[in-house]
Amino acid sequence: MPLNIPNLLTWARILMIPLVVGVFYLPAAWLGDSERNLAATVFFAVAAVTDWFDGWLARKLGQTSAFGAFLDPVADKLMVAAALVVLVQLGRADAIVAIVIVGREIAISALREWMAKIGAARSMAVSFVGKLKTTAQMLAIPLLLYHDPLGPLDTQALGCWLIWGAAALTLWSMGYYLRKAWPEISARSER
Repeated sequence: MPLNIPNLLTWARILMIPLVVGVFYLPAAWLGDSERNLAATVFFAVAAVTDWFDGWLARKLGQTSAFGAFLDPVADKLMVAAALVVLVQLGRADAIVAIVIVGREIAISALREWMAKIGAARSMAVSFVGKLKTTAQMLAIPLLLYHDPLGPLDTQALGCWLIWGAAALTLWSMGYYLRKAWPEISARSER
C-alpha cells in the first residue's frame, strides 16, 4: 500500500465516518440538537471535499495507484451508507431511499469486479448519470444532516427532494451499467 497524500486523505475520509455517526450518540449535555446537526454536516462536508481533492492530487502529483483506485470508492460508499443509516434512524430519510442507494452500490461494485475479472472493465467507466447521482447525494446528505432551517431555506425539504432525485438517478445509472454489461452477461450465460 503506497503511503502518499492522496491515500492518506482517503484513509482520513474513512476515519471521519465514526465522527459523522458518533456525534448523534453524544450525551445531550455535551451538544444540543443544532450543534450535533452542524458537527455531522461539517464532518461529512469535509469528507466530501477530500473525496474530490484526493483524486485531483493523485493525478496532479502522479501518485495514482491500484490501491488508491480500490480504496477511494470504498471510502465513498462507506461514508454514504453510514450517513444514510443515520438519516433513516433520525427519521430524515426514507428507508427505501437508503436501500435503493446502498443496494445499487453493492450490485454495481460486484458487477464492476466481475467485469474486471473477465477483462471488460473499460465498459464500466463512470457515466455522466453516475456523476449526477453522486452530486445529488453529496448535496442532499449534508442538507439532511443539518436539518435546521438555513435562513429561508428549508434544508429538510430540499434535502428530501434531492435524495429522492438521487435515488431515481441511482436506478437510472444502474440500468445504464447493466445495459453496458449485458453483452458480456448474455455471452457467458450461453456457455
